[in-house]
Formats: sequence, C-alpha cells, structure tokens
Amino acid sequence: MTEYKIQAGEYTATITAHAGALRELRHRGRDLIVPFPEGGPIPDYRGIVAAPWPNRIADGRYTFDGAEHEVPVNETDRGNALHGLVFPLDWDVESQDESSVTLFCTPEPTAGYPHTVRIGVEYRLSGGGLHSRVTASNLGAGAAPYGVCPHPYLVAGPAPLDEWILELPAGEFLEVTPDRLLPKETRTVEGHGFDFRSPRAIGDTEIDHAFTDIAFDGGGQARVLVRDPGGTGVGMVWDSTCRWLQIHTADKQPPAPNRLGLAVEPMTCPPDAFNSGVDLIRLEPGSTHEASWSIFAT
Repeated sequence: MTEYKIQAGEYTATITAHAGALRELRHRGRDLIVPFPEGGPIPDYRGIVAAPWPNRIADGRYTFDGAEHEVPVNETDRGNALHGLVFPLDWDVESQDESSVTLFCTPEPTAGYPHTVRIGVEYRLSGGGLHSRVTASNLGAGAAPYGVCPHPYLVAGPAPLDEWILELPAGEFLEVTPDRLLPKETRTVEGHGFDFRSPRAIGDTEIDHAFTDIAFDGGGQARVLVRDPGGTGVGMVWDSTCRWLQIHTADKQPPAPNRLGLAVEPMTCPPDAFNSGVDLIRLEPGSTHEASWSIFAT
C-alpha cells in the first residue's frame, strides 16, 4: 500500500493512498489518533474522508431534483449507506513535500450518484499541528448533493477513555433511533448527560450522536478539547462550514477492542441529509466547496 510520511516541528503523520486516510498522527512520538496497521484494512473507517456524504443515508435511497436514487447499503445491520463513496478508492497524489501531501480521486458516476465530483484532500503539518482541507469540484453538467466530514479517533493519553476530560461547545444534539441511528429531532443538552460545554470526565457515557448549536468564537472557529488526567491532551478546531459534529465513544462488544478513542467528526450536514435536506450542499456545475479542520496536541 502506498503511503506518504510528512513531518514538521514535533509532529509526524502518515497518510495512505487507499482512502486518502490519515493512518497515524504523532506529537513527540505520542499518538494523537488511534492508528491502524500498515497495509491492512482500515478498521472502523479510521482517518478516512467521508464524502460525498458523511454519516448515513437511510436504506441507501434518496430523491434529488425530483429523481430517485439508490446507493449501496454498506451498514447492513442497520440498513444504511454509510460514509460516502470515496473511502474504498485508491487516491492519486497531486503534490508532496516534506510537510504536506495532497491527494485526489474522482469516483465514476453511477445510477445512485450520477455526478462527476473530484474530491481532493490536503494534509499539511506545521508547528501548530495537522491542517486538513477537503475540496470538492463538480465537473459534471448537473447539480450534485454533497456533504463531507473527517473520521479521526482522537487519543488524549494513556488513561482509559472514561477518565478523559471532554470539552464540547455544543448546545444541542440530534436524537436518533436506537436501532438504526437515524435522526428523530434535536434536543437541548441542558440537563442531559451529553452536556460537555463545561469540561468534565466522559465517564461511562456512550455517545454516537450528532451535535449542533455549536459555539464559534469571534474568529469563526470552534474547538473540541480532550484531556487525559495525566496532563496530555488533543484538540480539534474547525470553522462554521461544519455546523454539525458527530461524536462517538467507539463502544464495541467483546472481543472487539472497546472505547479505544473518541471519534470527532466536524460535518457539513447531519445524518441522512440527502433525505432531510438539512444543510445539504447543492454543488452546482463548475463550482467548488472547501472544508477544513486541524488537530493539535495540548
């Protein structure tokens, strides 16, 4: 499997051509994300770019501009199409230097997604961390539905995830059906176990939900911070292009490894946006959409 290693300051990263995925990110040799083994399959979509939709499409079916479409259901136990079309692909390199690499892919149009959308991802390291930017360009003749998110599992330090301190600046979360994790309605976090606006330990709380009503600062940035009780930590920052944020505590049933990291996924739209239309991007012919985020050590 082709890989690209980049370095800047005290940060190193490894990116795979397969899925354009972030396989490793380290600061002073410490993992900031849950890595996956070289040359093998990517477990749990770790580090991928989820496009042209993030999260789920119920039954893999949706209607756009009056036409019905069906994409493959790959979350078979829940009957959903999960995390888009580009993660199974091998991406080509556009440019590379010591501290950055840019990859791209253009999935073939299908009956389910009859659009020609070129997806590019830039990974760039600096002394301040890893900066990622995803660019989607509509090369086709018709408008295309679109959404995107990254899929890293952050690692605060060596303590169990239950002991990590989470700071999450979101005032609402999307309640979902327990069996299929499909949207029901937004609810306030006030008085709920999902209220992490003030930093506190995650404890035994299980989360696999989208959050919104995100607090962006004066510069238009929002951030999640996760700290280990031993003093290390990791953060993620993004701008208002992503008004939604999926958080997942990576809960698994034995013998699978449980709660290895905290998935933090800034999303341009919520789950099943191809059906609800909520914050769905309409990518017109010849137009380009950009979304960006950064991961850094604390």
